[in-house]
Amino acid sequence: PGTEQPLQSAEEAVRICNEIGYPVMLKASMGGGGKGMRLIHSEDEVVEAYNTARSESMSSFGDDTVYLEKFVEEPHHIEFQILGDNHGNVIHLFDRECSVQRRNQKIVEESPSPFLTPELRQEMGEKAVAAARAVNYSAAGTIEFLVDKNRDFYFLEMNTRLQVEHPITEEVVGVDLVKEQIRIANNEVLHLKQEELFQRGHAIECRICAEDTENNFMPSPGIIKQLTEPNGIGVRIDSYVYEGYEIPIYYDPMIGKLIVWATTRQYAIERMRRVLYEYKITGLKTNLSYLKRIMHTPDFVKGEYNTLFIEKNSRMLLRGNGNNEEIENITMIASYIDYLMNLEENKSPQLSDARP
Repeated sequence: PGTEQPLQSAEEAVRICNEIGYPVMLKASMGGGGKGMRLIHSEDEVVEAYNTARSESMSSFGDDTVYLEKFVEEPHHIEFQILGDNHGNVIHLFDRECSVQRRNQKIVEESPSPFLTPELRQEMGEKAVAAARAVNYSAAGTIEFLVDKNRDFYFLEMNTRLQVEHPITEEVVGVDLVKEQIRIANNEVLHLKQEELFQRGHAIECRICAEDTENNFMPSPGIIKQLTEPNGIGVRIDSYVYEGYEIPIYYDPMIGKLIVWATTRQYAIERMRRVLYEYKITGLKTNLSYLKRIMHTPDFVKGEYNTLFIEKNSRMLLRGNGNNEEIENITMIASYIDYLMNLEENKSPQLSDARP
């Protein structure tokens, strides 16, 4: 339930909120990345939420139109990747679970969703294709749903583009979505058939961000001093940064995407834990330690989480880095000093001659 036309005033927002019933979500029409969204629990919050959401939407997107919809409690944010060509063919490439969110912005995504049943997955996929057909959509896109704790699902929105988390679909389904997009733009007939597509194994993506998780996730611009990226079988990194690159202050703090694939969800989690440990970035703050803690949180490990995951586990996720990271940093420094001393020793003719 919600509005189909943009809100015209705060008074209208109050009236409609009271009709729908609380809680209600106020959302920017042109929004994305959690910007321009406000959760409203009571009538006292409506006017301030309306004004701040419009202001944030205007500054972020150049458009201040907002709308209202009923807030689904304890929801899962699940999306379906779709492809459509210019000849009336539309398929879906299955689901992504995107419920690990902070301020309505995704942090970790996985595919397939541990929450969906095979029957629900099939039904939602069919509805996603029907939605795309209804608007004669062509190109890559995403149909997003909210699924409540009873597994009833609701249409949320459609993103008419590739999304940040599209690599996990590529890894699980085995389709290069960018290549398919180019073929569609070239007016080619979609060569993929729905009955030929299936999900294999499990993929997880972590968003690597330059931000200080211990200081209310403040952006952390600066120059990357040292960068060590993990690699190996089932590991993929989509990024643009390098040693010496300066993270600017003008954009979203995300600087890379770390993707792993494995035959099972358990193995994928274990692989992600390993590569997060191997990922080293110095010169600025990042969320790598925060992501490590997510990978060890029982609710995530069991696959029993929804969009309240961050809020529910905030104490565990935001606890101080403690002695473990301090010891790790000291060990790295000591190892580097030892390396330099050995390097200097090997270069010294006197020390070399003194050896037996």
